[in-house]
Amino acid sequence: MRLGDEQESSNFEDRTGQSGGGGFGFGGGGGGGPLGLILGLVASRFGIVGVVILLLGYCALTTLGGVGGGTGGVAPSSVQSGQPAGQSRLDPATKDIVLRVLGSTERRWTDLFAAKGQKYEPTTLVFYANTNRSGCGIAQSAMGPFYCPTDRMIYLDTSFFQELSQRFGVPGDFAMAYVIAHEVGHHVQHVTGQLDDASAQQARLSTAEGNAVQVRIELQADCYAGVWAANDKNLLEPGDMEEGLKAASAIGDDTLQREAQGRVVPESFTHGTSAQRVAWLRKGLETGDPAACDTFKGAI
Repeated sequence: MRLGDEQESSNFEDRTGQSGGGGFGFGGGGGGGPLGLILGLVASRFGIVGVVILLLGYCALTTLGGVGGGTGGVAPSSVQSGQPAGQSRLDPATKDIVLRVLGSTERRWTDLFAAKGQKYEPTTLVFYANTNRSGCGIAQSAMGPFYCPTDRMIYLDTSFFQELSQRFGVPGDFAMAYVIAHEVGHHVQHVTGQLDDASAQQARLSTAEGNAVQVRIELQADCYAGVWAANDKNLLEPGDMEEGLKAASAIGDDTLQREAQGRVVPESFTHGTSAQRVAWLRKGLETGDPAACDTFKGAI
């Protein structure tokens, strides 16, 4: 990506030097990283159906108990400030890429909102290491990046990028940018009221039906990530689009479940299949139009 001329966002917090927000034991182990969470939670504790496992969830912390009337999620809590700051553990090169991408999303979404006579209020991105507290509860690196609508913040342990590169075989700056732009897409959904609408639907539905709503939310965030990139094409270099599509394919529910447990359970999907994620990211990339990202109309 051509990020050299992009201005870094100032809407961030570096909490990587903090001691964390306290432990939150899930039990079952399974190792670190998103795939470890899937193995530990799904295989040894909760079972498959009815459990929400969010790799790039808009708020993994409050939905682990199940979507659509499920219980047992982490209760919202206020962010704890005043913990020992310590020394930042944030890699300068990673910080540079993330904040330039975040700055780009702020400018592009500001323009897109302004075109409709609306004002875009940007999100804040929180860098943390291992554990921290969010407005949705405890943040753990094994949950992957997520957006918390309670405090309107994105939470990111940048070790996820190593997971994306080493375990899923998707290195590169545009793959990283896709992750950030996806979470910003959830913020856009929150600002426009789409997350509230989806939550209201899920409250009336069964777990499987609620998961289907969640899939549409996640695919729309994928599409919004593509919309951002399409409206800032000067950033893209040859191969960037393919890099993003490869990342989307690598983290489809069917691909992750097949790798984790050797079988696929469609009713437990929360993010969509690899093919669906690729298709909706591509739609955003090709149209550059948020209106084309209406995943709630018709088949996905």
